[in-house]
Amino acid sequence: MTMGPKGQVVIPRAVHKPLKIILGSKVVIRLEDDHLTVDKQKVDTVGIFESIARSGNSVKEIPPHSYEQELSGQNKS
Repeated sequence: MTMGPKGQVVIPRAVHKPLKIILGSKVVIRLEDDHLTVDKQKVDTVGIFESIARSGNSVKEIPPHSYEQELSGQNKS
């Protein structure tokens, strides 16, 4: 692979597909000696539900698919 002018490197499909890393997935990059490691970020399910609880709005029901991306680890932020 070659680093682009903005310092970006593309993760090859053969690597990101089995890891289920998609557009918007969060990854953690670590420098260990002279190696980089890229890990898929673990989903913080408790944090997601805490943010829902702190949103201030009392709800009787959460729409079934409204937080599907966050729970599957595919949030956009």
